[in-house]
Amino acid sequence: MKSMDQSRTEDVVIVGAGLAGLSTALGLHRKGIKCLVLESSDSLRASGFAFSTWTNAWRALDVLGIGDSIRHHHLRLQRGIVTFPSSGAPASLMKFTARGKLGEHEIRCVSRNLLLETLEKELPQGTIKYSSKVVSIEDAGDLKLLHLADGSILKTKVLVGCDGINSVIARWLGLKTPSFTGRSATRGFTIYPDGHGFKPDFLQYFGCGFRSGFLPCDEKTIYWFFTWTPTPEEKEVEESTNRMKQFVLSKLRMADVPKEVIQVVENSEMGTVVSFPLKFRSPFNLIWGNISKGNVCVAGDALHPMTPDLGQGGCLALEDGVVLARCLGDALLDNYHSQGAKGEYERIKDGLNKFASSRRWRSFEIMSTSFLLGSIQRSDVPVIGYLRDTVLGKAMASRYLKVADFDCGEL
Repeated sequence: MKSMDQSRTEDVVIVGAGLAGLSTALGLHRKGIKCLVLESSDSLRASGFAFSTWTNAWRALDVLGIGDSIRHHHLRLQRGIVTFPSSGAPASLMKFTARGKLGEHEIRCVSRNLLLETLEKELPQGTIKYSSKVVSIEDAGDLKLLHLADGSILKTKVLVGCDGINSVIARWLGLKTPSFTGRSATRGFTIYPDGHGFKPDFLQYFGCGFRSGFLPCDEKTIYWFFTWTPTPEEKEVEESTNRMKQFVLSKLRMADVPKEVIQVVENSEMGTVVSFPLKFRSPFNLIWGNISKGNVCVAGDALHPMTPDLGQGGCLALEDGVVLARCLGDALLDNYHSQGAKGEYERIKDGLNKFASSRRWRSFEIMSTSFLLGSIQRSDVPVIGYLRDTVLGKAMASRYLKVADFDCGEL
């Protein structure tokens, strides 16, 4: 067993090198605060291929200083076109260039790999420690002791859990384990060496028991996703890449999705993860549960695991990073502690409480809205389908832009 280094205490340890973890680390770095990021895998994990990056996320990326470098590689989407296969006609059209209360909207489909690599490159060398899995947490006065899988122990003044949907830190705080929604998702991407020829539109198809979307990332790459509620018989198709692809194609064909869109799936690469269950924590757990306690808090999917129906999971994680770096940085950089103000631990505690207060209702709103929209969008219940296709289409479409019209503030 490796012994603990008795001479060194980390100021901040972040568990998880995903979007929330790396954006928090970069925000702290911009404020002049060192941190250590522990990642359980042996390299950056970029599962998911890409994700929709809405206006609120771009504001966070600009604050972190990497917005323009990411924009350069991705198309700016102009419209969102939602079609309900049961009626066959476009139910709603969102103009992504419209202005919100805080300015013009900006939506792009961003490569997760590129974004994580960019965040990593902006951090000082050695910030991320790979193959470092936290298995338990122990109190030691004002410090936390982190027991790692390799037997080593780290000491830290602040512990931030950005360790995903199965977060060890969230469990330590007493937050409920996310539960299965009954839905599954699969996704893929298609590369067209000579260009795909699609317009810069976000195409979505709802109803008939599924929700599917197609987004161009750049001039040569299309990203797609498909979510549905599998029957016991359909669960078997999730075990095979080829069967999963054929299942998606059959559903799209039955819904009369355009041939050129179906061809995106036919020509796609799906990766090693064929499909995965969609999990969800009740947003009410955030109202009564602990987002922070003492010198420990959670952010990203560890804080707000949600369904993907608003496309806001990654965006919210980037917001978390900026807000947490600001709250925690201000606490650690307090210029008045030498003049008889609160001690460092109390300032850290107050800073994390401020973060929790700021993110509680924002997370609650998006988690609730996403779950509700997903239930309506995929429903094949006749009454719900009729209301969705005739009355609720525009209202649902407006929610995408409304939740994205948000500014997480400066560092």
